[in-house]
Amino acid sequence: MKRPGKARNWSFLILSGLFLVVTFYARGQEPFSTKFEPMDVFDIEMATDPQISPEGDRIAYVRSHMDIMTDRNISNIWLINYDGTQNRPLSTGDKSHYSPRWSPDGEKLAYISGREGSSQIYMSWLNENSEVRLSNLTGSPGNLTWSPDGKWLAFSMSVPAEGGKSFASMPKKPEGAKWSDPPKVIDKMQYRRDGGGYVRDAYSQIFVLSTDGGTALQVTNGDFNHGGTLSWSSDSKGVFFSANHHEDRDFQVRNSEIQYVDLETRKVTVLTDRNGPDFSPVISPDGEKIAYLGFDDDLQGYQITNLYVMNTDGSQSVCITCDFDRDVGDIQWAQDGDALFCQYDDEGNTKIARVSMSGEVMVLAEDVGGLTLGRPYSAGSFTVSQKGNFAFTHSTPDHPADLAVGTAIDNIKRLTHLNDDLFHFKQLGEVEEIWYESSHDQRKIQGWICKPPDFDSDKKYPLILEIHGGPFANYGDRFTAEIQLFAAAGYVVLYTNPRGSTSYGEEFGNLIHHNYPSEDYDDLISGVDAVIEKGYIDEDRLYVTGGSGGGVLTSWIVGKTNRFRAAVVAKPVINWYSHVLYADNPGFFARYWFPGYPWEYPEHYHDRSPISLVGNVTTPTMLLTGEDDFRTPMAETEQYYAALKLNKVETAMVRIQGAGHGIANRPSNLIAKVVYILGWFDKYK
Repeated sequence: MKRPGKARNWSFLILSGLFLVVTFYARGQEPFSTKFEPMDVFDIEMATDPQISPEGDRIAYVRSHMDIMTDRNISNIWLINYDGTQNRPLSTGDKSHYSPRWSPDGEKLAYISGREGSSQIYMSWLNENSEVRLSNLTGSPGNLTWSPDGKWLAFSMSVPAEGGKSFASMPKKPEGAKWSDPPKVIDKMQYRRDGGGYVRDAYSQIFVLSTDGGTALQVTNGDFNHGGTLSWSSDSKGVFFSANHHEDRDFQVRNSEIQYVDLETRKVTVLTDRNGPDFSPVISPDGEKIAYLGFDDDLQGYQITNLYVMNTDGSQSVCITCDFDRDVGDIQWAQDGDALFCQYDDEGNTKIARVSMSGEVMVLAEDVGGLTLGRPYSAGSFTVSQKGNFAFTHSTPDHPADLAVGTAIDNIKRLTHLNDDLFHFKQLGEVEEIWYESSHDQRKIQGWICKPPDFDSDKKYPLILEIHGGPFANYGDRFTAEIQLFAAAGYVVLYTNPRGSTSYGEEFGNLIHHNYPSEDYDDLISGVDAVIEKGYIDEDRLYVTGGSGGGVLTSWIVGKTNRFRAAVVAKPVINWYSHVLYADNPGFFARYWFPGYPWEYPEHYHDRSPISLVGNVTTPTMLLTGEDDFRTPMAETEQYYAALKLNKVETAMVRIQGAGHGIANRPSNLIAKVVYILGWFDKYK
């Protein structure tokens, strides 16, 4: 599971100091350090996608680790008893295995694996210790879901479009002639997607596959994307899903509906019709109700996702959580049908709750998450058994996602400690929560301070302000490799949730609606001042960085103040006018983040763009962006770089090769990001 040279046996290491030294010299030709270092990223493991069995006695989960030789994440499936005993692998090797799903009787486990070169569906008979490959697919399956009778698996997969011929064709070239490749014709609104490049002319369709194997049957058609959460009808004769079939879907990008496909007739019935997204349908245990997520689309930047319940024919839809003021996700029915389990974020912490049909929310677990290795964003998952006990990914600032179980807030047990073999020898920075008032309107703002491992309150430390992206997202009390690496390098790090952040309600999130960036600047600077007041910060050594939306705010900050000695602007938007027309989703940004199109409101776009303040910048500012970033394209970075150069500001442009917007998706790129940020800051110490 670990990279070559990593010792696994604690007792042996403790008894043999010589072996310990030799091992760590072999890893990097450097003496062993108790500090968390960039190369340690390759030693981190995470528990993801916990799937508790129907009876609640076992859990299948995905155990992920980093392969230093191939620079990628590899996942294997493990099984563990609910009491924490018999933690053992179901699948191993250098090919990823993922999406384990229990059969209704709890005797079999279906999963997806790339062990034979392509992603295929496999079945494991757990009591018989045998397994078989079920599928022979031409694409990668997703959203694997069992039918209630155990005879079928539903999944989604990309299929080439049904569209006709191009409007033009090249003449036939002479035999043996070497011409250039023919032109590519693009006529879609969203013609490229970050992380996927230029969009293939294909759409996600729903398939069903017999659990005895055979040919997968495609049950949806048309040039639409079908999928998301799939849920079978109680009689196993059809599948509920979400799709946007509207003719103006390129302009109404969020207007999806809950739909049902009958497997025998292939007839699709649309069950919802409001203006707004309806998604993640989940059928009730008695088969009479559907729970789903969505909201009425008011074209706000941030809109609360609510839980709804309706009859299976689409009638009598009722909003269950409209008075809750928090985003609800990952919904699952209680076996008695009188309540649902869900996941939500509150003040930077992800929780599991039970929600009654009257909307009463009872918290069952906290500290869910740990799946975003680089920075402390919210991301976690859980599942509930028929008996009501649950399994979830658990994280606090001192460890990434481990597996935990429970039945209630006072009955939580952490089952795994996947990184004890690393952190037993490494000292992490202590994380302290902080609340402070914004200078703009005295609103309370939440943040966290990460201190160097050898912190001494009598000393003075340099401070890094690290700003989250989104902007509609949240940081929290979760593990973060990047911030821990900054702290290990001797910096105090402040990360906060300024206005616009999620997990504080709709009003707080929309304080930046058509107003971003704006007073979030005051929230961030007030946080810096609050940490300085603690007495251990060197005011002459302040630094600022952030990625995506955090890159926007970093470039905005250095355009408004010269307090910071150096800045790193990562994957930013610099010019909203060009971004809206060049990023990978033009149908979204102008509609939700601005009052209209750029040519209709040029002054508004200009006034919110960091390029408008570039003439004020004197702070040495480095830019860092992935070469293949289509969310905040490289052209944004290049504009700012040219402007800084013209303004004779000290600058550098770091282009991360082979990276999209998610730079940290590959371990070496996460390391590169941290190393270059620290290198730039150290240059101006």
